Order: sequence, then C-alpha cells, then structure tokens
Amino acid sequence: MAAEPAAPAAAPAAQQLTLARVFGSPDLSGSQPRALKLSPDGTLLTYLKPRADEKERLDLWARDTRTGAERMLVDSKKVGSGAELSEAEKMQRERARIGGSKGIVAYDWAPSGTAILVPLDGALYLADLAGHVRKLAPGAVDPLNPAVSPQGNFVSYVEKQNLHVAPLAGGGAGQPITQDGAGTVHWGEAEFVAQEEIKRFTGYWWSPDERYIAVERFDDAPVQVFTRAAIGASGTKTFEQRYPAAGTPNAAVDLYVMKPDGSGQVKVDLGSNPDIYLARVDWTKDGSALLVQRQSRDQKTLDLLRVDPVTGKASVLFTERAGAKSWLNLEHDTMALKDGSIIWRSEQTGYGHLYRWAKGKWTALTSGPWVVTDIVGIDEAKGRVFFAGTKDDVLEGQIYSVDLAHPGAITRLTERGWTNAASMDRSGSRLIVRRSNPSQPTQVYLADATGQRLAWINENAVAPGHPYYPYLQSHQATKFGTIKAADGTTLYWEMITPPLVPGKRYPVFFEHYGGPGTGQQVTRGWQGALPQYLVSQGWIFFQIDNRGSYNRGTAFENQIYHAMGTVEIEDQLAGANYLKSLPFVDGGKIATYGWSYGGYMSLKMLEKTPGVYAAAVSGAPVTDWQLYDTHYTERYLGDPAKDPKSYAGARAWEDADKIRDPLLLIHGMSDDNVFLDNSLKAVARMQATNTPFEMMFYPGYTHRVGGPGISEHLWGSIMAFLDREVKNKPDK
Repeated sequence: MAAEPAAPAAAPAAQQLTLARVFGSPDLSGSQPRALKLSPDGTLLTYLKPRADEKERLDLWARDTRTGAERMLVDSKKVGSGAELSEAEKMQRERARIGGSKGIVAYDWAPSGTAILVPLDGALYLADLAGHVRKLAPGAVDPLNPAVSPQGNFVSYVEKQNLHVAPLAGGGAGQPITQDGAGTVHWGEAEFVAQEEIKRFTGYWWSPDERYIAVERFDDAPVQVFTRAAIGASGTKTFEQRYPAAGTPNAAVDLYVMKPDGSGQVKVDLGSNPDIYLARVDWTKDGSALLVQRQSRDQKTLDLLRVDPVTGKASVLFTERAGAKSWLNLEHDTMALKDGSIIWRSEQTGYGHLYRWAKGKWTALTSGPWVVTDIVGIDEAKGRVFFAGTKDDVLEGQIYSVDLAHPGAITRLTERGWTNAASMDRSGSRLIVRRSNPSQPTQVYLADATGQRLAWINENAVAPGHPYYPYLQSHQATKFGTIKAADGTTLYWEMITPPLVPGKRYPVFFEHYGGPGTGQQVTRGWQGALPQYLVSQGWIFFQIDNRGSYNRGTAFENQIYHAMGTVEIEDQLAGANYLKSLPFVDGGKIATYGWSYGGYMSLKMLEKTPGVYAAAVSGAPVTDWQLYDTHYTERYLGDPAKDPKSYAGARAWEDADKIRDPLLLIHGMSDDNVFLDNSLKAVARMQATNTPFEMMFYPGYTHRVGGPGISEHLWGSIMAFLDREVKNKPDK
C-alpha cells in the first residue's frame, strides 16, 4: 500500500464534519476558479469565481498577471435580470454537466483584448476591462451558443433555432442568417447526442479570417418521440421529447458554409450515407479548408475530411478503423498547423498517442504502454507540443512536452505525486496548471513553457482561514494498491480508513462507477470532503477501477464490448473479496453505492452476486439499454436489431426479482437523460414479484439530484438507509 503525502499543515483540534457543512457554503474545497483564460495580450487572467455565500453562483473576475491584483469585473447579481432560463438552455447546461450553476457560466474574449462577451440570464453583455457593461443585440431573446468572431467584428448566437450575427461595435440588433429554423429544424446548435455523448456543444464555426461560417443544420423529425413526464412538486408537465434511443433513427444532420450575412450558402458533401455522426469541425489555420471528422454509425470508422468552403466538395485525408471487437473513441485533440500538417491522437497501437500527419505521412510523437489524455497547447514557433498523460503513473495526470523535431523525447513539466490538468495561451508560451492530491484541494498556478511556476493563481493552502482547515486534524490519508482480475489484469484501488483500533472491524462504503468512456475514478487527486465525512462516521471508503473503464488502453476497455454487466461485476467482486480478506474489515457489512452507470452496476451486482453486499444504493440507473441513446449504447452493445442477446444480457430490470439484499433506489423525477422509466421498470418488476426494496424519488430534479438543501437530504437518506441496514444492524 502506498499512502498519500502527509497533510500540508498542522491544525487545531478537529471539528466534526456534518452533511450540512459538506454541502454548504463556502465550499470546503476552497473557492475554485473556473474557465480560466489569458487575455490576448497576456496581461489579464480572467476566470469565473463562486460566491462565498452561494457557491453555485459564479461571477467574472480578473487578475493582473504583472501585479497579482484581482478584481470582480462582472457581478452576476447586479448585472443579471434573474430571469428564468429557457428550456433549451437548461437542456444544454444539463448536457454540459453545469445544470446546478447560476450566474455567469461562460464568457468569450474579444480578439482585441479590450472587451469580453458575457451571456447572462438570457441576454448578452459586453464588459470592458474597467468592468463597465453594456447590453448587446438588445432584441435577442434567450440566445444560445454566443461567440465573438475571430477578428472581433461580429457577435453570433442562436435565437429561435436560427443563427444570428450582429456587429460587435455599436451593439446593433442581430440579423438571422438562416431562415427555416423552426419546429424540428435547428441551425447552429448541436443535436442531442452531439452534446450528451460526443461532447460537441456548438453547431457553428467561424473561419479564422471571418470570410465564412460553417453551420450545422439538423432536423429532429426522424427521431423517435418519447412522452416524458417531468413530475414536480407543484404539478406534472409532459414533454414530447425527441430522444434517439439505441436502434432508432438519429437526427438528420447537414453542414453548410456561408458568408457572415448568410449569402452564398454551400452544402458540404458529407458522403452518400446520411446515417453518420458529424463529430468535429475545425478550420485550417489560413481558413482555406474545413477539417471535418465523420464517424460511422457503428463507430468503427472515422474519416478526416478536407472540405473546400467555396464548393463544399470533400476529400478524405485519412481514415481510422477499429478492430473486430472494438470501437473508435472520438478524438478531441486535433490541431491544424500553419504548414498544413495535423497533430492527431490515435489509439492505433492500443494506447492513445500523438502523431503528426504531413502530406500523407505519419510520425509518432509519443509511444508506450500509457495514454495521452489531452492536447494542452502548441508553440508552433518552437515546434513544441504540450499534452497531458499518464507516462509516469497511471494514477497521476502529468503535463509533458515533446518537440516535433525530436519525437519520443518527452519532458515532464509538473510535479510527481499530484493529478494535473492544464490549458495554455494561444502562443504556447504559458501554462495554467490545475493540480490536487488526496490531502490538498485543487491549486491553480501560472507557469512558463518549461513548467516553472511564475505565480499562484489560487494557492488554496489549507491554512487558517481556509474552509477545510477546521477539519484538517481529522483528515485521513488515502491508501492505494492493486489486485488482480480473474484474467490477471492489474486493477487499482483506493481506500480511506478511520484510525484503526486493533481488533475492531469496520463497515465499508464501496463506491463504484464502472462504465466505459469516462475518466478513471482511482487517481491521486482530491476527492472532496464527502469521503472524509463517511470515514468520520465509522465507514471505510473504497473504490476500484474495473476492466472496461478508460485511460488503461483499448485491451482493458474493450473487454466490455457487447458484454455490459459482466467483467465490471467480476472486478467489483474481486474488490469485495479483497476487502473481506482484511482483518480490519467487517466482511458482512460491505455496502455498495453508484449513480448513473454506477446505479446500473448496483442493481447488477445484487442480481449476479447475491449475499456479497450487505446493501446497495442505486442512483438514476439505466435498467434497459434500449431506452438509452444511440451514440453511447451502440458503441458498446451494437445494433439491438443485429445483436439482441447483448441487450438482453445487459438489462437490469428483468432480473430485479433476484435481488435478495436491501436496496435503495433513487431517481430524479424530471430526468431527461436516463428517463425515470428505467427505474420504474425495475420497480414494477420487484413489486410484481413481491421483492422488497426502498425508494426515494425527487420531484423536479433531473439526472443531477443536488443543490442547496437537496444534497443534504439525498445523502441523509442514503446514510440513514445504510446505517439501519448495514452499519448498525446486529451481526447474524
């Protein structure tokens, strides 16, 4: 077992953590700046900062990079109207996982560096560097996806399903440059699966010289209509939601190129097969061509197209293909260079690595049994690429650089023992690094291109005055270790225990997620205060990353191919058996908890391994994968019409009558991602077969059940259930 670094400072006598304090304001992890950006001239660092008395509300702040002086630029309460968000923006925020945030959630620097575009409460504002704010496009109603054009002459946004463009200077009204957006037709937006699964949140792209805009047009008419009930405390609304469930049609997607006034529209040739995914759209540096990633419906083929913006004609630059029992994870990390070459991330060797494509030839920039997780930036003048990866330790994200002229010669820029992420300015001269470890909440600093720290942006030291300081004395270390899966694969786990008393055995809060396509859960990063609260209540906190999860290479991930609900359950069982071998663990009191895919896992774990877990909590589970969306589900299970056995084997509702251990089922009653129908299918099955269970459903809440008061109630309910059924239950 390897333990985390020691806590950073001595602390006074420990105070007792409570759920009210864990979820209260200010955040126990400290005030964390978000959306950090350097101004075009580098003299200001801007960011969104939570309010001390309302951690869900964000304001826009700026720090002078020369003096360190910081000030609030835009106060969301003073400038905002407090108007309710449109349903479209609410759904976009849900897709972006910021549904609980209030105030300013995004902003965009004007290229001149003299102003910032600030969307707030369904209106657009332009703030200057002194904090003076004026309203833009005054007639705009609930604008979506606002952006400043690359040269700073225009502001663009989507209103009433059409793309609008307005002059940035003077604050004139925006004019629609598309015309038929209405009903099921949308311009300039990303369709549901693009937002939810592809992580593409916009539907238009300016050329660098502002001569053209590439605009997506999608029509939801082919998409199946689900009647979804949003059950709230004051009544029920029904929505005819077009939801592309596995095996059903997706939205019809087209791509056009047009001038900023909407004239000269040209349709892009995306190929003869309309049933594809428009995955990514970028421009070359000189604006002479579009680079479009076209993904096949089965996600086994990915083409990079070069598109002539004048004619719309496309040619294939190169193609990636998956193996027989695999799929292609979409590449977020594409960079077009001035010389026409492209930096590309590929898993062709079984691990995600960086390559340079130039005139049909490939050069590997990185290699080895580890993964590049993100391209951070590039200094084209010096020929250096910056990226995040796991080269030194699979549990640590580190920042590295590699020279284009010396492939394979990699330099680490961040400190071992931390989990890091970073962004850069456009020139690749400075890094904004975010780091944490299990005893230190996230810190943010500005560094030069060698990784040398220039200044703290948010040191966030757990010292007197920090919200977590009163609880530091009782903070317990996180231990890490490994066990072997049934096939010999190494699995990583983490554990936090109370101070162990010789001869005493402790119950376990065994958390899991387990699903593919997401980041790993076991890392050397800050976990927040909730695990420490659980430990303070006498629980051991434990997690293990099973086969099928991300950042371990394709062989590790592909074991879930057409086999959801198999190896994940086996590996979590291996974790449970390991726990039961430890002398300080009460093997009869292991409780398991998961949300979303983790909620699905909770049900499958009780169904397939009865008696192993003393109780389970299942939050917002998918119980029937034919109720979940195309892009996620078909990636792993295929087409239900062609492989119904994979879907049948993966279901969780059908075998719910096999559950013999205590179960608490939780779901938001307005969930538009994992529909409430999923839980209701399991509920109906258990009721029809007289299978005992408990449930807690939340009126008006979506896939995220949380926020002031609600988070405390949610976790109070979970802990009351587990205390009753596990921790305080007499031994048999």
